Amino acid sequence: MTKAQQHSESPTSADENPGRRSVRSFVLRGRTTEAQEKALQDSWGRFGLNPKAGEWLHNLVSGDGAPIVEIGIGNGDALVAMAAQDPATPFVGVEVHRPGVGAAIIEIQRHQLNNVQLICQDACELLENNVADASLGGVRLYFPDPWHKKRHHKRRIVQPEFVRQIARVLKPQGLFHLATDWQPYADHMVCVLEESTQFVNIAGPGKSSPRPDWRIETRFERRGLKLGHQVTDLIYRRC
Repeated sequence: MTKAQQHSESPTSADENPGRRSVRSFVLRGRTTEAQEKALQDSWGRFGLNPKAGEWLHNLVSGDGAPIVEIGIGNGDALVAMAAQDPATPFVGVEVHRPGVGAAIIEIQRHQLNNVQLICQDACELLENNVADASLGGVRLYFPDPWHKKRHHKRRIVQPEFVRQIARVLKPQGLFHLATDWQPYADHMVCVLEESTQFVNIAGPGKSSPRPDWRIETRFERRGLKLGHQVTDLIYRRC
């Protein structure tokens, strides 16, 4: 663990650091439990990264090779499972919700993982300002808010500029893996990604991929399936 990793400042909410983006893909919800807050206060110095304090994502994670980043980790279920399956690879989870970050820390400690770190920040601002070109081995985005209503579609995180930033930070041949249980959003993702000349759909143009072994079925996903939603996995390779 480097000295920078021992930085003990607890993460702040996105509302406390609004930045300059006027349209956000998230709304902060939920309260932090006592256990989650204790995890944040006691263990952020070990598991947290603070890019705004000058820490650089690709220099601070444990493990071999370029890190894989999950954007929007929820409570960290998928992130912890992926890191446990692949202990030689560094993983970084990005989440704006403090309760989710606290819950993830609890699970990371329970599984005794040393290849996972967390960032509590708007992912779009992180990509734009704090991640170097071609520094990531993969990016994973599972079940982002679909913003169902047409007037809210501008809030969807998967937009052309977001895709350009993902392409910039991924290494050549790096994978961008997306999953959603809202078919109209899956169609939107395909349209945006396949307008990019920097990505190739590994399943073929316009096609979805089978759920890969590295992505577990999450509680959120099971809830969607019970409601009759179709789950779509899309995997794109950086050219």
